[in-house]
Order: sequence, then C-alpha cells, then structure tokens
Amino acid sequence: MNAAWRAATRGLTLSLALLLSGATVSAQTAAPTTPAQRQANTPAPLSASETASLRALYQKLRPATLRIEDCPPNDCTEPDGVGTAFLIGDGYALTAYHVVFEAQRLSAVTLDKKRYTVQVIGYDDQADLALLKVNVPAGTPSMPLAAARPAVGDPALAIGNGGGAFLTPKTGRLTGLDSDAGRADFPPGTLELNAQLIPGDSGGPIINARGEVMGVVSYISVGGSRRGIGAPSGGAGNITAYAVPVTRTSQALADLRKGVKRDAPVIGIGLDNRLDFAFALPAENFKEFSDAFDLDLGTTPGAFFTSVSQGSPASRAGLQPLAFDQNGKRTSGDIVTAVNGRAIANFSDFQYAVRRYQPGQTVTLTVLRGGKKIEVKLTLAARTEVRN
Repeated sequence: MNAAWRAATRGLTLSLALLLSGATVSAQTAAPTTPAQRQANTPAPLSASETASLRALYQKLRPATLRIEDCPPNDCTEPDGVGTAFLIGDGYALTAYHVVFEAQRLSAVTLDKKRYTVQVIGYDDQADLALLKVNVPAGTPSMPLAAARPAVGDPALAIGNGGGAFLTPKTGRLTGLDSDAGRADFPPGTLELNAQLIPGDSGGPIINARGEVMGVVSYISVGGSRRGIGAPSGGAGNITAYAVPVTRTSQALADLRKGVKRDAPVIGIGLDNRLDFAFALPAENFKEFSDAFDLDLGTTPGAFFTSVSQGSPASRAGLQPLAFDQNGKRTSGDIVTAVNGRAIANFSDFQYAVRRYQPGQTVTLTVLRGGKKIEVKLTLAARTEVRN
C-alpha cells in the first residue's frame, strides 16, 4: 500500500460523511413521502401496444444500425473497443465521440455481418457527438432524425451492442430533458431515460414511437454514480441512461457535416480514482478534509491533483501534483484556487473553469505552493494532443 493510498484510506470515512451529509438532506427533502407520490414519480411501464410497436420498429430499423469496432476491416478477431452507430443517409452515420476517440483502425459491421471502413468526418468532444462516413453500398437502410424535441414520458427504443451482444433492443421511457451530469467532461443538456443500457451501447440511437432518432447514447448512471458508458459497469445496479439530443435541424449536426472538429480544452492533470470521492468537495468542508489528509492548508479551498501528463500544458508550466511521505503526510503539491481570477473550490470546479475556454487560449492560474500564492500562466491544449 503506497503512501498516497494510506492517506486516502485515512480520510475516506470522514470525506464520505462530509460529501454525503448534504446529499442526504437534499434527498430527504425531494423524496416522495407517500405511496401515491412515489407512484406518481415512477414512469409507467410500457403498455402492450407500445411494446409491440417498438418491437416492430426494432425489426425495421435494425438494418440501419452498426457495430463499431477498433480494428482493421480485414482482421478483427480481437477489437480494441466496441460501440454502436447508426446510418442517417448517403453513408453517413452518427455515434458518440468517445466511441471513436483515439481509435486507430475503425470499421463498421452491418446486420448481414459485412464489414466496412470508417472515416471520421467531424466531431464535437464536449457534445460527445461524431459524424462518420461508412463505405456501405448505396441503398443501405438509414434512420430519420426527429423533427422536434421529445417530451418526458415518451416511449424510447435503443439499439446497441451492449455487453458484446449484436444489435439488440432495449426499451423504456424518457424520464427527463436537459439533464446535467455534474461533470464538465460529460455532455450537458442530455435526455434521461430508464432503459437499462450498458457498455457497448454507446453511440446507439434512441428512437421515438414514430421511428425517428431523438438522441445518441452517451453515458449512464449506476446507483446514482455517473460514468462513461464505455467504462465497466462495476456490477449490477439501477441504471439510468443519458443521450445527446438530435433533430433534423440541429446546429451541431450541421457543423459536423461541414467537417468541424471541435476539441475540448485540457491542461493535463488527473485525480487518482481512489481520491475521486473528493472530486466535488464542498468549500465549507475543505479545512476538515485538509486536516484529515495532513494537507496543512488552513481554510483555503482549491483543486488538488495527483498526476500531470508528460508534455502537457500543466507539465510545461511546472504544476506539481500531490506527493506524500512514507507515512502518508503530504510533502508537496499545488492547490489551484482560481482560474483567471475566478475562484474554484475543488477538482470539479477546475474542470468547469477550463472548459469555458478553447484550445490555444492562455489562462492564469492562482496557485498555493508551499504556503505561498503564485500565478502560473499556461496555454490550453486540445484533448487529442495530451496523452495520459
């Protein structure tokens, strides 16, 4: 067990108490208090006619859905990754950007098990959308996009490759619009639904009762903990799925058709998963957290981090990750307290602050280093340029 993990273990119980105490109050305030209220807030199950209609749509639209694999078209016995996409006409297909991010040898498999080459035409990292060109024959089926935004309660059909399956259906209802993950690295303004999607379903279509695509599968929440749907699910749990909304007149889609490739800005720092419970630590709890970890920072809240990517803007600017002695006491490490003069309280705030800018722009960080306040300037990079 290394020193950082000893420190994390020592502070874990306290930190979880600090983080969950406020959440518990909120949950109690918002929770239904009677069986009737609980029932009113639970989406009604799909009716027999709705289920039959979605099943018919699945049979009709399945040929327009693709299995996306990271491997050469002539050798795909062990793909590096599996996701989903769907054709929207003329060989173009939509998927989630994280399905194709950093993939080197993309190929697509159609319902008849034929494999085709894939080219990424455009993408928007923040929106988690990508437009592909797939070398399918003319006349290959495609899916229409929705003409208008959906409504809460609408029936929904997803088609995907979850769990290694091949173009299978999952159904549910929309339970929310304009949802936010609470993380800057997840897309904002998503559709929320109760279909039980799992890794492999990423990039697949969310289809309404008229057979139109209203969203692209992006991420899931398992037992209230949001995660990228490309990540392992970590066991059974109550799954809520989220999809990026799309319509025929979507400006994002118009930009992708023009070949726009919009990267998210990063500086190249990371927070160890074992400290992820402090990702959004409230400012008022920072001192108690700091004391538990021997950070010795007084009452000044800020963002700490445990790694710096080699060659990244953070590395070039000399930012210092947390370091601990053999007893788990912090010996060094920067605490970022503001971005361009705007105060931040934790790692989550730091992410949101950085995402307000564009790759190539320069920002000034206010940093506590060894108890002294300094200013550090750095130029943001595109996420595609920084390797962990």
